[in-house]
Amino acid sequence: MLSLRYTKIFIYLLIAFVFFGCSTKSRYQDVSDFSRKDAPAIVKDSPSMHRATMRPYTVLGKTYYPTQVSVGDSFSGIASWYGKDFHGKKTSNGEYYDMYAMTAAHKTLPMNTMLRVTNTQNNKSVVLRVNDRGPFVGTRIIDLSYGVATKLAMANQGTAPVRLDVVGFGGFVNANPTVKESVIIDDYFVQIGAFRNKSGAQRFTSDNQNLEGRYSAVMKEHIFENTPIYRVWLKGFGGEDEARDFIARGAFKGSFIVKE
Repeated sequence: MLSLRYTKIFIYLLIAFVFFGCSTKSRYQDVSDFSRKDAPAIVKDSPSMHRATMRPYTVLGKTYYPTQVSVGDSFSGIASWYGKDFHGKKTSNGEYYDMYAMTAAHKTLPMNTMLRVTNTQNNKSVVLRVNDRGPFVGTRIIDLSYGVATKLAMANQGTAPVRLDVVGFGGFVNANPTVKESVIIDDYFVQIGAFRNKSGAQRFTSDNQNLEGRYSAVMKEHIFENTPIYRVWLKGFGGEDEARDFIARGAFKGSFIVKE
C-alpha cells in the first residue's frame, strides 16, 4: 500500500511538471491556444483611430520621443506579443485592443504607421498597423497582437527576431514604393518672446537653442504698427497637441501657438 501511495504521488508530480514546466511565457502571460469564444467582448462603440501625433510621453520614468519615418525605412530587433489580458482594453491610439487584429505596439513610430513585419527565422510576414505604445521590456522593439504572432509562427516561443519595413501611414499601404512618402506632420511653432530690440531677440534666440534636447528657437521679423518687431518661435513640435502640452508646462509666460 505504501508503495502504491508513493507511486500515485510521483504520477501527480510528473503531471504538474509537464503542465507547468513546459509552458513558454510571452511578455505578459502564459502562451495558450486562445479562441475568440474565450476572449472578453470588445466594446462596439470603439472610437475612431486618432491622427498621428508626435507627442513625447513618459513610462516608468523614461521619456520617449516619437520619430518621423518614411516608407522604405527598415528596422531589426526582437518582437514579443500580448493578448488575452489586454483584449478589449483601450490602446494608446484610443481604440480597443483586439488580440486577433493585425496591430502592434511600438515605442516611437507614429500612430497608424503601416509595417510589414517579417519573422527572420522562417520568413513569414504580415502587414499590420501600429495602434499602441510598447513594449517597455528590455530591448524588444515591437509588441505584436496574438493574431500577428500566430501568423508569424512565434506565439509558442514568445519572442522572435523580426525585420520591420515601413509600408504606409494612416492605415493605408503605399501602393507605389518608389514614392518616398513620409508621415505628414503640421508645422506648429510656439511663440516664446517678442522684442522691439533686434539684438535682444537674437540673444534670446541663442539662449533657447536645443531646448530640452528637442526644440530650437528661430527669430522672425514682422511689422507691427509700422515698426519692426522681432518674434522668437520654438520649432520642433510634431503637432498641435504637443505644442499645447509644452505651453501648459508654463516654461514661458504668455506663450502661444503659431502655425506657419
